[in-house]
Amino acid sequence: VQLQASGGGLLQAGGSLRLSCAFSGGTFSSYRMAWFRQAPGKEREFVSDINWDGEDTRYADSVKGRFTVSRDNGKNTVSLQMQSLKPEDTAVYYCAARRRFLVGDKHYYWGQGTLVTVSS
Repeated sequence: VQLQASGGGLLQAGGSLRLSCAFSGGTFSSYRMAWFRQAPGKEREFVSDINWDGEDTRYADSVKGRFTVSRDNGKNTVSLQMQSLKPEDTAVYYCAARRRFLVGDKHYYWGQGTLVTVSS
């Protein structure tokens, strides 16, 4: 499985950004897709995930109501729409994929990350 994240950038607080992740090397609909982020000097943290058909989504409390995760099984992509961005959202954002019915971070495949910088 290969994951290619894109869409990061530099923007001001209050702005919006959409991250995308292209999936290849497997059957996309067999994977739960997730976004994590790692801010400078901090550990990686969960942001959001979405199940195989998009019917089940989860969010970290810190982004709930501001971020929206979605997927397109026809295009093998997962997206993260981010709104009302705050400086504390500054981080490298990683796309991850985990086969259905598996649990635990050890089962994730990881993309290379895309940097989001939010200035105040």
